[in-house]
Amino acid sequence: MTARNGRPAHGETATGDEAHERARSTRTGPGDDTVAGVVRQWRAVHPDLDTAPMEIIGRINRCAALLQQAEDAPLRRAGLSRPEFDLLGALRRTGDELTPSELTRETFSSGAAVTKRLKQLTERGLVERRGDTRDRRVAHVRLTDAGRDLVDGILPEQLAYERAVLSGLAGQERDGLAALLGELLGRLEGRPGALRL
Repeated sequence: MTARNGRPAHGETATGDEAHERARSTRTGPGDDTVAGVVRQWRAVHPDLDTAPMEIIGRINRCAALLQQAEDAPLRRAGLSRPEFDLLGALRRTGDELTPSELTRETFSSGAAVTKRLKQLTERGLVERRGDTRDRRVAHVRLTDAGRDLVDGILPEQLAYERAVLSGLAGQERDGLAALLGELLGRLEGRPGALRL
């Protein structure tokens, strides 16, 4: 016998399908995104905890991951990761030669990650390095003609793709979201200890 709420009556055991459906319903609801389901599950497990930060940080992380994985994005079609494009873009938008240390700061990456990306981009003929005439320990990196052409060719396509991704938001909503994210980023960048407890 099943209770009116759809759950097994006292003393009954739910079938595998019923248990699975109840578990699924705690994950998703009409119009829900993935994070909403995750938050609902945590609230069921820990109703005493404030899970509101997950609704922002979790969605930022999820959006970033999905954008990185998008197979139809122009960057992916060109065989570039977003971090690689950011490195090429830093060289293009500054119009200068930059040292690996400067690229590390410009792209918010670790030195090891920049070194790895530079090696890959050099092998593809998109960047080139030259030694410093005064200090052999310092290298200067610049775009090759092929690298410059790639950035200039792909940037309009990537911007059009990103515009399409945001097309579901009205202009005022996009402006508001950009302002809020800018405020959060500015606080994090301006407070070195903000990411540590």
